[in-house]
Amino acid sequence: MNDTTTTPVTVIGLGLMGQALAGAFLRAGHPTTVWNRTSAKADRLVAEGALRAASVGDAVAAGGLTVLCVTDYRAVRELLGASDVALDGATLVNLTSGDSAQARETARWAGERGARYLDGALMAVPPVIGTADAVILHSGPPAVFEAHAATLGALGTVTHLGEDPGLASLYDVAGLAMMWSVLNAWLQGTALLRTAGVDARTYAPFARQIAAGVAEWLPGYAEQIDNGSFPAEVAALETDVRAMAHLVEESEAAGINAELPRLLKAMADRSVAAGHGKEQYPVLIEEFVTPRDV
Repeated sequence: MNDTTTTPVTVIGLGLMGQALAGAFLRAGHPTTVWNRTSAKADRLVAEGALRAASVGDAVAAGGLTVLCVTDYRAVRELLGASDVALDGATLVNLTSGDSAQARETARWAGERGARYLDGALMAVPPVIGTADAVILHSGPPAVFEAHAATLGALGTVTHLGEDPGLASLYDVAGLAMMWSVLNAWLQGTALLRTAGVDARTYAPFARQIAAGVAEWLPGYAEQIDNGSFPAEVAALETDVRAMAHLVEESEAAGINAELPRLLKAMADRSVAAGHGKEQYPVLIEEFVTPRDV
């Protein structure tokens, strides 16, 4: 570990998230240089002690660590590819949103120019940056992360996922898949219960209890998936399919949207037809890894 609280940091991109990142570094005592295409966005940070760089090249040169949080990966390469930017020997931490292919390509691009590169994903909103509630994922060379983990820790709870620079982006979208799936399931149930006069506030505690209970199943289900064996220890998939049919029928009878339960049942029906009806629910992983025409 060669990092200290005096490590100079540069933040490029001062939207709401970029401003939060720079502010957290300042509060942690890091000399912080900032740059944004619209210079006025740096005014508040400069008043708090940040240095305003005149150019991207100056910004990269000023920091022992350069953190980027801009519109997209194309903007990252456009900004850092300018003729006045010297990347050889620089350490870049890219917290710009994008996909895993873009992360891997940008890591390759940066490496060709002599830069050390980490990709990252911000699983947080600007107000919690700088607190333990801000979960920040990183992927790329472990030695680069370890050298700067203390500085990056000023932003929140940081985790290194592995050497592949695309892992942070993959974890990001996997987390979003969980979030949207849980929320959509809750909305389906809320819509059903509203037809009987039960409001969302009343249903929410029960839904939360169900979600927490299901979360407890994940480690055991993960073991089945990794072992490729799905003994029906709790219930067989064909039993779940019968319950899914009830959900479809109840939704249709109540006059609410039944697209989500129909989709769930269609996937399970295919798995049963393929001979997996006697196995446990995680056997549906085969449906999720098989591309389907839209």
